[in-house]
Amino acid sequence: MESLFKIILSVAFIISGIAVGLITAFIYYRNKAKNDKIDADITIEKIKKEAEIEASLIINEARAKAQDESLKQKKEADRDIKEQRYEVSNLEKRILQKEKQIDKKQEFLDQKEIELKDKEKELNSFNKTITEKNEELNVIIQEQKNQLEKITSMTEQEAKEHFLRLIEGEIRQEAGKLAKRIENEAKENADKKAKELISLAINRYAGDYVAEKTISSVPIPNDEMKGRIIGREGRNIRALEAATGIDFIIDDTPEAVILSGYNPIRREIARLTLERLISDGRIHPARIEEMVKKVEKEIETTIRETGEQAAFDVGVFGMNPELIKLLGRLRFRTSYTQNVLSHSLDVAFLCGIMASELKLNPKKAKRAGLLHDIGKAADHEIEGPHAMIGADLAKKFGEAPEIVHAIAAHHEDVKMEGILAVLVQAADAISGARPGARKEVLESYIKRIENLEGIASSISGVQKSYALQAGRELRIIVESEKVNDAEAALMSFEIAKKIEEEMTYPGQIKVTVVRETRSVEFAK
Repeated sequence: MESLFKIILSVAFIISGIAVGLITAFIYYRNKAKNDKIDADITIEKIKKEAEIEASLIINEARAKAQDESLKQKKEADRDIKEQRYEVSNLEKRILQKEKQIDKKQEFLDQKEIELKDKEKELNSFNKTITEKNEELNVIIQEQKNQLEKITSMTEQEAKEHFLRLIEGEIRQEAGKLAKRIENEAKENADKKAKELISLAINRYAGDYVAEKTISSVPIPNDEMKGRIIGREGRNIRALEAATGIDFIIDDTPEAVILSGYNPIRREIARLTLERLISDGRIHPARIEEMVKKVEKEIETTIRETGEQAAFDVGVFGMNPELIKLLGRLRFRTSYTQNVLSHSLDVAFLCGIMASELKLNPKKAKRAGLLHDIGKAADHEIEGPHAMIGADLAKKFGEAPEIVHAIAAHHEDVKMEGILAVLVQAADAISGARPGARKEVLESYIKRIENLEGIASSISGVQKSYALQAGRELRIIVESEKVNDAEAALMSFEIAKKIEEEMTYPGQIKVTVVRETRSVEFAK
């Protein structure tokens, strides 16, 4: 029993201790929570004060910026207002000047009106006097007629017939002289009017002309690049010349490579290819061929865009895309050193000006002028004069009959039947006759070079032919599958003989036939 009591007492003490511990822990944590809350309140209050201070600073800064911006806008507004006031003041001055001029003109017109009224009164009085005099004269004439009838024993009608027969011969002679004088005056006036019209057109349009060159210069970063362009044993430069048909001249000219060739399209392809190869840094035959093909595609795009721009500049719309391409090709075509596209734009604008002065359709005149030399874009591919080639192309691609006729007749290959053809011919002559616009030498040189390449291309088995060194060398690329080495040697001899027989040229021409075989495989 005693032990049980002890156990119970022990349990009671334990429970009491636990209770006291719990109460103590509760009081401790409660006090701690209170202290934490106080600390949190203090921290919150501190953060709040700091936030208020920071917000105040931000607000003050924003206000300062707003004031600065407002001041700036106010200054700009004041400046704009001053400028507007200045403009308004100038406008008011001009209006006042106009009003003064109008007042002076009105006074002048009023004075003239008064003078006209006075003149009208004088004229009415004079007409009245004339009427009275005419009546008196009629009476006198009738009396004279009666006396004449008595004297001549002829009636008035018989007298008229007699006098008419007498003066009929004289009148016919005078009429012939008068008609001749009127005809001469008409011719003189027409010639004078035509000269005035042409002078007006020339004065109102002063286009630039472009003199073409046969060489281009490509800058290089340093002279070491020349060795890379030449390549090992000259393989790179040979690949460039074979792919482009242009002669690459690498000499002592510092930091430059000269490209020589009469064909401006080939020369432009060669120039762009070389510039991009230099920029890319990879120069070898395979890369050269790849770059040449890429540039050729870009040139085709440039030709189309150039044609579209030319049509847009002139204001000609609805043209067939094929004609647009042919028009773009004229950018790379010259006639007596004059750029044919620039010349065509000249002719189009001049035709438009003259047509406007003559009260004709300027749009149709511009269209005819722009297309008048379109045949030159294909005259190396089609036989015949360029005017007839151009007319056939224009007709093929849906141009109006008047345009087709103007193109065909501007060099009088066909008889002119309308004023549009005359305008095109006149504008063509004006554009080509401007000082410095054309030179005969380069045109004949280009014809000789084209004939030289044509002779080589006419031989079976020739893939490409290029005239180099200003026509002193003819380089021919043959198809290795069709021509063997022995035939290549014979071909150079035959072409040289054919050139001797068909052409006249100074010095000598070197004929080089190139035949090469390539084997290409891909590692996959």
